[in-house]
Amino acid sequence: MKRLIPGWVKWPQLDVPLLLGLMLLMGFGLVVLYSASGEQMEVVYRQGTRIVVGLAAMLVLSQVPPHILRIWTPWLYILGIALLLVTWFAGEGRGADRWLNLGVFRFQPSEIMKLAVPMMMAWYLHPRRLPPEASSILISVAILVVPAVLIARQPDLGTALLVAVSGCFALFLSGLQWRVILGFAAAAAAAAPALWLVMHEYQRNRVRTFLDPESDPLGSGWNIIQSKIAVGSGGVLGKGWLNGTQSRLEFIPERHTDFILAVLSEELGLLGVLFLFAMYLFIAGRGLYVAGMARSTYARLLAGSLSLTFFVYVLVNAGMVSGLLPVVGVPLPLISYGGTSIVTLLAGFGILMSIYGHRNFIR
Repeated sequence: MKRLIPGWVKWPQLDVPLLLGLMLLMGFGLVVLYSASGEQMEVVYRQGTRIVVGLAAMLVLSQVPPHILRIWTPWLYILGIALLLVTWFAGEGRGADRWLNLGVFRFQPSEIMKLAVPMMMAWYLHPRRLPPEASSILISVAILVVPAVLIARQPDLGTALLVAVSGCFALFLSGLQWRVILGFAAAAAAAAPALWLVMHEYQRNRVRTFLDPESDPLGSGWNIIQSKIAVGSGGVLGKGWLNGTQSRLEFIPERHTDFILAVLSEELGLLGVLFLFAMYLFIAGRGLYVAGMARSTYARLLAGSLSLTFFVYVLVNAGMVSGLLPVVGVPLPLISYGGTSIVTLLAGFGILMSIYGHRNFIR
């Protein structure tokens, strides 16, 4: 009888601590989303459906050995670039061409690059001598710059920067020397005025609002002002679940997506936020532990960059909601309402579980 399962499938054990941490985080997120959406069960059901799809993707990817993922990596990167180019001509969205409409569903090709860029960086650096030489560094920078530029022109500067950061983490973990890192930092600082010139006006307004939100309290400064009021009014213990006034009276904008952390802060207070960040720290720390257990350069760089990038998403959203960073439209991972982002994140954790499950296999 023919084998129905490919020979490379080993059905390794899942990383149970990581899986339990993710399930606890997503369950907590559904509770917060129910309140943030105005007790709309339909929103919770849709979120739950997307979580199920993401978990299915995570389970499938967890069974694919890292050396098979390495073979697929260039094709995934090329596919992502091609979809970004298609979005250039056929994309849609509110004031930005970020989505592709396939009739049955819409998705953001930029989400694919959140996985494809660190995978491609790890694929390129895997067979080369580390720390990387100057030529390898230049090619690595080109690998992350091309998709970042395509995403930035949609325009989606926040996602473009996060995609670039995910690639930078892989380069950093490859043993990049500190003098090179400081040189890149100085170059980035010197290029900041040029970035201001190419930014769209609404992006410049976000920076101005970040610096002085009270200059337009009923306009561009409204979002961050109301968010900070909600965060501060929660105190230590919060007002109680379903009892947040800022969210109930619809003062908080995008309260079930980008600003859901403000709702959580108002209702559950500092203790709720600390509990949430403890879960995030555990998940990111477990990911770094998996990176330390990896048997190949590809797996080690990929696991480390995925884990660090995941936590950067958390820090950027928290900084945005608390007024420490400009508003860039980055959702709170696995908590905010969303589709493509949840599936992409869980697919990334499926890759981490694959690396963990195959840690005893040497290829």
